[in-house]
Amino acid sequence: MRILIVLPGALGDVIRGLPLAGRIRRSHPAATIGWVVEPLSAPLLTGHPWLDRVHRFERARGMAGYLAVAREVRRTGYDVALDLGRSAKSALLAATSGARRRIGFARADAREGAWLLATERLSPQGVTRSKLEQFLAFGDSLGVHDEAIDFGLEVADGEAAAAAALLGDVREPLVAACVGSSCPSRRWWPERTAAVLDDVHGRLGSTGVLLGAPADAAFAAAVATCMRSPVSNLVGCTTLRELMAILARTRLAFGPDSGALHLAAAVGVPVVSLWGATSALRSAPFGSEPWTASGRTPCSPCFLKHCPIERECMRTIEVAEIVGLAEQALAA
Repeated sequence: MRILIVLPGALGDVIRGLPLAGRIRRSHPAATIGWVVEPLSAPLLTGHPWLDRVHRFERARGMAGYLAVAREVRRTGYDVALDLGRSAKSALLAATSGARRRIGFARADAREGAWLLATERLSPQGVTRSKLEQFLAFGDSLGVHDEAIDFGLEVADGEAAAAAALLGDVREPLVAACVGSSCPSRRWWPERTAAVLDDVHGRLGSTGVLLGAPADAAFAAAVATCMRSPVSNLVGCTTLRELMAILARTRLAFGPDSGALHLAAAVGVPVVSLWGATSALRSAPFGSEPWTASGRTPCSPCFLKHCPIERECMRTIEVAEIVGLAEQALAA
C-alpha cells in the first residue's frame, strides 16, 4: 500500500502530524509513506525513519511549484491520500495524486470546499478537539490500532555540535523564550518576556535564550535591552534542525503560540504557552497542556492574523501567571 500525507503548511501542524505517520508505519510496516510539505518544515521530514518520500511543495513558485509537486506525487502511484491540510490547496494536491481513496475532513471542519474532493470524510471533529487528535483520527480509516503518541525526532551528532557552537560558553541551565509567531496578533510584550526570564534566572540561575526567525530580530533586541540577567540572542541564527538541537538542551521553553513551542514539546521539553488569538484547547503543545495561559477577553480566540484592538487578550496575561506556570512545569 502506498499512502500519501498531504500537510504542506505551518511548522506546528507538521509536527502534530508526525504521530499519525508513526502509527501508520507501525501498523503497516511494508507500506510506502510519502508526505507533501513546504520548504520551511521539510528539514524535519527529510530522512525521517517513518517516511519513504518527502515531496517539497515550492509554493513561492506559484503554479509552477504546484504542477511540479503534483506530477511528482502522481508518478509515485499512491493508493491512499490523507488530506490533513483541510484547504483547497491540499485537497487539490490529494486529488491530483491519482489516489483512488482520498480521505479528508468533514465539511464542518474543512475550508474552501476541500471536502468536495474527498472520496471519504472523517466524522466531524469540532473546534475544541486538539489538532493532534484530529490528525490521529485519520488512522481509523486505515485500520490503525497503535496507541503510541511520539514524534520520532532525534538530534544528530552534527546538529548537536552546531548547537553547541552557537551557544558557545553560555551557562546552563537554559530557558528558551520563543519570541516569534507567524501572526502579529499572537505576540506578547518584550518587557514582560524579559521579566519572566529574569524571574526564572533568580530561581534557577538560568540563562535566557531568545529564539525566533529573522523577522523577530527587533522584538528580540527589545527583550534583551529590558533584561537584567544573562541572555543569548540567537534569533535568526539557526536552521530548523539547529533550533531543534538547542531546544533539546533547554530546561523550559515559553512564548506565544508558535511552531517552535511544538518543536520543544516534541523533543520532550516542558512548555509554557500563551494564547489569545488562537485556542489552547485546539493547539496546546502535546504533553504541556496543563501549562497554558489564555487571554481573558470576550473576543478570544478570534483566529485573526492582525488584531484591531491592540491584542487586549494578550495584555490580560501577566508576568506572575507565566512565572507560576513555569514553576509548575519545572517541578513536574
